[in-house]
Amino acid sequence: MADVEQTASVPDGSSNGSDAVNGTAARFVSSAEGTALAYGSLLLMALLPIFFGALRSVGCSKSKSPSDMPETITSRDAARFPIIASCTLFGLYLFFKTGEQLIGYIHRQKTNHVIQLNTIFSQEYINLLLSMYFFVLGILALSHTMSPFMYRVFPANLPNKQYQLLFTQGSGDSKEEIVNYEFDTKDLICLCVSSVVGVWYVLKKHWVANNLFGLAFALNGVELLHLNNVSTGCILLGGLFVYDVFWVFGTNVMVTVAKSFEAPIKLVFPQDLLEKGLDASNFAMLGLGDIVIPGIFIALLLRFDVSLKKNTRTYFYTSFLAYIFGLGLTIFVMHTFKHAQPALLYLVPACIGFPVLVALLKGELTEMFRYEESSPEEASSKEEITESDKDK
Repeated sequence: MADVEQTASVPDGSSNGSDAVNGTAARFVSSAEGTALAYGSLLLMALLPIFFGALRSVGCSKSKSPSDMPETITSRDAARFPIIASCTLFGLYLFFKTGEQLIGYIHRQKTNHVIQLNTIFSQEYINLLLSMYFFVLGILALSHTMSPFMYRVFPANLPNKQYQLLFTQGSGDSKEEIVNYEFDTKDLICLCVSSVVGVWYVLKKHWVANNLFGLAFALNGVELLHLNNVSTGCILLGGLFVYDVFWVFGTNVMVTVAKSFEAPIKLVFPQDLLEKGLDASNFAMLGLGDIVIPGIFIALLLRFDVSLKKNTRTYFYTSFLAYIFGLGLTIFVMHTFKHAQPALLYLVPACIGFPVLVALLKGELTEMFRYEESSPEEASSKEEITESDKDK
């Protein structure tokens, strides 16, 4: 679902839309030290959002704030996701390939319509729209990521004023709230810092700015996307396992779509950093799908650990170490055979198999698969029923 890719060009957003581990021959031959630094940095950057996102997901599941309310993924959602992702991926592939063929045909006919079609199918035009879209999303994601840190370092002697952004529709008794967002000075500071990073990314497409947005997206995904039980996690990871293997090994669709996008949907690190510094251009890449998808399963196991009330984090650390093993094996195979590798081919068996084996040895396998998380709506309705029963 994500790419570890070598390329001698400026990052072009190629996370393959859903991600796979991709190794291509690089024009620049990196040193062994540079390659090790790049892959090691990608591994470390992948672990950070999973670890901290999982920890934050525990508090998020208990939060009453609408902005921190998690989105619960059910078994039906998990079963449909690979199908929807495949349709979307193939649709984008057809769009780009059809555009290329039409423009090529009209070029051969030497007609003036090529100007209009170049505008419609231009990758630059599409990437501009994507840049503005991810500019807004990135600012919001990075602000949300920074807010806990800001609350710790904000000077106590500075006034922290409260603000409210309110949009309503209608008037009088028929007035309806469209947006009701409360924030304070600390949130404004986070928003300003994030906006600076956003402008830097839009203007320069620098790999550091790309990574800041990518890490924020990944951490927010792990924190706010919740699987309702382990069975749902197995369905989701199993479906995407097949999806990833098919679109990477079976076709060139994923790679084609990946190279047509320019968006912070991957983490990158230069393999020629030691030679060229921050101006390096030979990047190894890791798509966010290989972080978020296993990450939400690892976060679920952490919440399962908490529910056991044994003051241990056995399943969290087991799955976390399994992720390190799986991603490390992916990078090793890709680097050894110099061939595209779907990362979930290695991550899914590791992240599911290791915790299940531990649960089997501890005699907690049934308890693990019986663990269930309610959606925020279901949890609130249960609380209301409980309170009404108490009143009776």
